[in-house]
Amino acid sequence: MENNGYPPLATVIELLLDAICVVDTEGRYLYVSAAFERIFGYAPEEVLGRPMIQLVHPEDRERTLQTAQEIMAGHAQPNFQNRYIRKDGRVVHIMWSARWSEVDQVRIAVAHEITELKRAEAIQTALLAISESAHTAKDLLALFQRIHQIIGELLPAKNFFVVLYDERHDELSFPYFVDEYDAPPTTRKLDSGTLSAEVIRTGQALLLTPSTPSKVAGRNAPYAGRDSLDWLGVPLSTPSGVIGAIVVQSYSGDVRYTVEHQALLQFVSNQVAAAIERKQNATWLQYIAGHDVLTDLPNRELFHDRLETALAAARRDQERLSVLYIDLDRFKLANDTFGHDAGDMLLCETARRIRACLREADTVGRLGGDEFAVLLHGTPRPEDASAVAEKIRDTLNQPFEIGDHRLQISSSIGIAIYPEHGEDRKQLMRHADAAMYEAKKQGRNRLVMTDTSDFSEDDIRLGT
Repeated sequence: MENNGYPPLATVIELLLDAICVVDTEGRYLYVSAAFERIFGYAPEEVLGRPMIQLVHPEDRERTLQTAQEIMAGHAQPNFQNRYIRKDGRVVHIMWSARWSEVDQVRIAVAHEITELKRAEAIQTALLAISESAHTAKDLLALFQRIHQIIGELLPAKNFFVVLYDERHDELSFPYFVDEYDAPPTTRKLDSGTLSAEVIRTGQALLLTPSTPSKVAGRNAPYAGRDSLDWLGVPLSTPSGVIGAIVVQSYSGDVRYTVEHQALLQFVSNQVAAAIERKQNATWLQYIAGHDVLTDLPNRELFHDRLETALAAARRDQERLSVLYIDLDRFKLANDTFGHDAGDMLLCETARRIRACLREADTVGRLGGDEFAVLLHGTPRPEDASAVAEKIRDTLNQPFEIGDHRLQISSSIGIAIYPEHGEDRKQLMRHADAAMYEAKKQGRNRLVMTDTSDFSEDDIRLGT
């Protein structure tokens, strides 16, 4: 044979980076080139005679078989894509160029691996989706659900949770926890020694598998729930610090996590952290717009809004409701004597004590300074409101342990009843305020509920 200087065709084929495959009418491998082992992990002798569909990802098998029928019908496929399971268990994405040889009754295809390209596309899509979710999710729970869905498209995430760190209270919480065995853990301190706490404390990702050396930091730390087979957590880092972690875990040998999964999760974690922080800030701004930052109670605006809503329901259902106006007696003296920090602690404890006297449906708000208001739903008799007011007065008469100080204060409480003392919010608030002012005039540390006719114009303050 004449030597034209070119290497034999068989040599050229064996040097190709793409794999050439020949499959018979039954879908069994007749020939695969050397590159098949690089792409799929199997040596040629391991797959010859095997049905090619056995290597295809289960979710892509039906579509692959349908395409194979189209190719055998004479419709060449120059860029068909599907996924295969490598010998080592990893998923690879393949771009196929395939056609049918009618003469030889075989399918001939060239496999070009596009795993890295598909991963890059998936990451870019995920980053955009996470960023969009930060703006479109109605609240943090909706954001966590969307993040779970997005990450689940990148790697197995059946068991997935978000843990957040509240630096002010040094607490870890689990606002989103999806697990096939366990319920969400309770809040805990950063030094609790759990794996998620270790990730947040160190700011380092942690991948634990049965083969992980025990000397790895956190290996002996307790899990948040049942021990898993594989555990992967990455920190949620922002310019201001680590705000939490995202964790995936597996209880089955069918789902194993690798360093590739760790790198993938770390790559999107910064975007996830930014999205969570943005939604937290928006939620906080929305919260403080209607709440007193010191006591966490509804502020004047939110209290008035809830009162308007309650009045509408009371008119519709022909029910009574009551408003209590509470002012602390000699608070300014205690504040000036023991300092503003002690005064703030006194206000917070006051808020806690008032809340403890109420039902879940009732509302207590801080109107400003040392003035509080209470909305009582469904008080059919005036004495019902008086009983609650007396309970509040009694609990505020108890000594306050503030730091090293033992403080004693009292309260003056005015009561207004709908509809007897007013048909709308302003009338009720003015009457309750005037009744409280009357309690002050009568010597403080008491409650007053009288008709508005008993008050002069000077008594009724227009502070509503």
